[in-house]
Amino acid sequence: MNLANKITMSRIVLSIVIMILLLFPFEGLGLELPSYLVNGNIHVELKYIIAGVLFIIASLTDFFDGRVARKYNMVTDFGKMVDAISDKMLTNSLLVILSSNGMISPVIAVIFIVRDIAVDTIKMIVGNKGKAVAAIGIAKLKTATLMFGLVFTLFYNLPFELIGIRVSDVLLIISAILSVVSAFQYFIMAKPYIEVK
Repeated sequence: MNLANKITMSRIVLSIVIMILLLFPFEGLGLELPSYLVNGNIHVELKYIIAGVLFIIASLTDFFDGRVARKYNMVTDFGKMVDAISDKMLTNSLLVILSSNGMISPVIAVIFIVRDIAVDTIKMIVGNKGKAVAAIGIAKLKTATLMFGLVFTLFYNLPFELIGIRVSDVLLIISAILSVVSAFQYFIMAKPYIEVK
């Protein structure tokens, strides 16, 4: 396993740690993680702050693994597969958890998960014909706005919450719109390779 793949695998480990941290029944076992009151009306739980820090670290590994792989000629089929899996584990699991905890709209989570299923299916069909659908700029912008939106959500939209501006929600809505647009663009790019009968 080369360095790039190790970086990618660390993202999977961090994703699992984040899931355990946010899903573990601490209260049911008589354990209570600290929580804080910010500005007299914002209830902040420490576990979400820790998850936010871990999410930032995991997101940075997504930036570095590809660069390392390309720079040092470490691109492998295993690396490509694990990179895709780790990306979905990190973002989609968090979207589901935050949705179930009422921190984001379930509509946002559904849009991203359905979009990922559709795009991955398109890529698989095209790949089976020996072709490839290249990453597009709008998809990268979608990912960036999603990452920032999730970070601000985990950090309770601070400091913007103090002045009543829902930056976290705006970023997630923009990202959801971009995800739908990019899905249509992927379909248009792949249309010549998809047989519609």
